[in-house]
Amino acid sequence: MVKSPTKPLTLEDFLNLPETKPSSEYINCQIIQKPMPQGKHSILQGELVSNINSVVKPQRIALAFPELRCTFGGRSIVPDVAVFAWERIPTDERGDVANVFKTHPDWTIEILSPEQSQTKVTGNILHCLKNGSRLGWLIDPGDRSVLVYPPKQQPELLQEEQEILPVPDLVRGFQLYLFTSNFGNTKVSNLLKLEPDNGFRCQGRPNLFLRLPEPDPRYRQTTLRMHICSDKDLTTFSKIINYL
Repeated sequence: MVKSPTKPLTLEDFLNLPETKPSSEYINCQIIQKPMPQGKHSILQGELVSNINSVVKPQRIALAFPELRCTFGGRSIVPDVAVFAWERIPTDERGDVANVFKTHPDWTIEILSPEQSQTKVTGNILHCLKNGSRLGWLIDPGDRSVLVYPPKQQPELLQEEQEILPVPDLVRGFQLYLFTSNFGNTKVSNLLKLEPDNGFRCQGRPNLFLRLPEPDPRYRQTTLRMHICSDKDLTTFSKIINYL
C-alpha cells in the first residue's frame, strides 16, 4: 500500500513516524507498507534465518536478521532477511548490537508475497547492490524459484530441486540447497552445510551432517544437523547413530 502525503516527506520525517505493522518502507519519497506475511513466507523466512545463523554465528562470520530496518542511500527498507558480516554489525556504546542500522546489508533476501510488487522488491535489491551489498536473492514461493542478483552481473534464475544456490563471498565454503520440505509442497531452503576441507573447524573437528531416509513417502528427506564442538557433542552424536 502506497501512502502519498500532500507534500513530499523527507527521510528524516519518515524515520520520526511511529513504526507500523507490517513495516513501512521509504522509497522515492513515498511510504510503502509491506504486506502481512503469510504461511509460505513465514516458513521460508524462519528457516533461512535459523539455518544461516546456525552456521555463521558460532564462528562470528555473519549474522542474519529478520525484518531489520536498514536506512542508507536515501531509502529506508526492511528486507525479509538481512545478513551482515560480523565486523560490519553496528554496536552501541556498550558493545551490544545497535537498534539503528544506517548501512546496507552484505546479503539481502526478499520473499515475494502474492500481493507484492515484484518491481518494488527488485528495486530494493538493486538499491542494496548499488550501495555495496554482495548478493541479493528474490525468492518466489509461487513458482518455487530463486532469482540470484550478483553485483554488476546478470541475475540467475534457479528452479531445479537440489540446485546449489550461490552465496556471498563472506560465507564462501557453505552450500545451501533447495529441496522439498515436509511442509506440503513448499520448497524450503533448509539445508546448510560446510564443504569439505574449507578450513572452518570447531575445536579441530568439522561440523557433521547426517541425511536420513524418511519412511513416510510424502517427505523427500530429513536432515539431522549437529555442530560437533566438544567431546560431549561427539558422544551425543554417537548415541544417536547407535539408536538409529
